[in-house]
Amino acid sequence: MTTASIDHVSLTTKANVYFDGKCVSHSFTLADGTKKSVGVVLPATLTFGTAAAEIMECVGGACEYKLDGSDEWKKSEAGESFHIPANSKFDIRVTEAYHYICHYA
Repeated sequence: MTTASIDHVSLTTKANVYFDGKCVSHSFTLADGTKKSVGVVLPATLTFGTAAAEIMECVGGACEYKLDGSDEWKKSEAGESFHIPANSKFDIRVTEAYHYICHYA
């Protein structure tokens, strides 16, 4: 099931802009202190690094991703998610706008 809305959050209004605008996100905090971000990746192939473990939930569009140490590209579409270990990196390949929620684990 795709997350359609998230209630009762504290939102950081200034956007996080990465890769010359190819990825734009906003960070927010839930009432219980849980931190997340929501954003969009525009068509590109990018490499992201992680400090904390992350779960990328696709809420629109699609992407292909490749985890650090793997040669296999996997697809993620709306309603699906993938996990990235802490202190790692992953490649993401997008051909249409990929809308996501990043859940920090």
